[in-house]
Amino acid sequence: MADLIDGGHTNKPRWRRIVDFPLVAMIFGAALWCIAVGVAGGIVIIARPQIAGFSLEMENYALAILILVPLYICVISRLGDPKRNDFRDPKWLRHLLLGLAGGTAIFSVAVAVAGALGIYRIVGVGSLNGLLAALMVPTVGAAVTEELLFRGILFRWIEQFGGSWMALALTSILFGAAHLRNPNASFIAAGGIAIEAGIMLGAAYMLTRSLWLPMGLHAAWNFTQGEIYDIPVSGTKVEGLVDARLSGNPLLTGNGFGLEASIIAIGVATLFGFWLLRLAVQKGEVKGPSWAKAAN
Repeated sequence: MADLIDGGHTNKPRWRRIVDFPLVAMIFGAALWCIAVGVAGGIVIIARPQIAGFSLEMENYALAILILVPLYICVISRLGDPKRNDFRDPKWLRHLLLGLAGGTAIFSVAVAVAGALGIYRIVGVGSLNGLLAALMVPTVGAAVTEELLFRGILFRWIEQFGGSWMALALTSILFGAAHLRNPNASFIAAGGIAIEAGIMLGAAYMLTRSLWLPMGLHAAWNFTQGEIYDIPVSGTKVEGLVDARLSGNPLLTGNGFGLEASIIAIGVATLFGFWLLRLAVQKGEVKGPSWAKAAN
């Protein structure tokens, strides 16, 4: 373990080598993320800011982003060795737009399959009443805060310590488990999230080595299923542009959690995730564990 902590940087003081050790840096980064989210929630509850059209949840996400992004850029990205800011990407706009287009297309394919099977039906016209909430909470809010934690912090340092495959497996499991507290959640739903979204978003991060592609995919995936197709977003009911219903076998409908927990979306998104993973492998973005390098 001493060799792992030293990592060949014998000119550094020992305390610095310990702080820069991948798993230690990850713990510090995750703790700072939790503190930032907690502070945002505390301010919203105590100060009760009055922002026209914003619910408490929307205010919470907005403030969390305003705290988290500069905290990540100024502090979290400077932890560990090497230092890396995953927002710094010369192709950030291209990756973001590709993510938005990809997320929209993937879920649209899943809905089309569900419609062809008679699982998904449009029964009327929806409304735009929930548009602001949909943009703030499951779209921008979830995409930024969750990708910062699961890809920008956990994946980054688990990968540095244990390699890409360990990082992909563990962050996928953790990402799925985090959804167990959602409405109508089940172990099947959490497993579906882990497989479809965990692989897809982790592979997108590996391929680009930035947060913009996974954030775009995450945001568009949530917005498309909820605001466009009127399907629950990870168990949470939202108002869509259409009024739609899911009915049929729970394995196909997601059993109240939404299509994310259905074998339809799991199949479509996982295939896309494996395609991204293949591109990452071809690009040479699969990294080995640091302990293997130290042993050599």
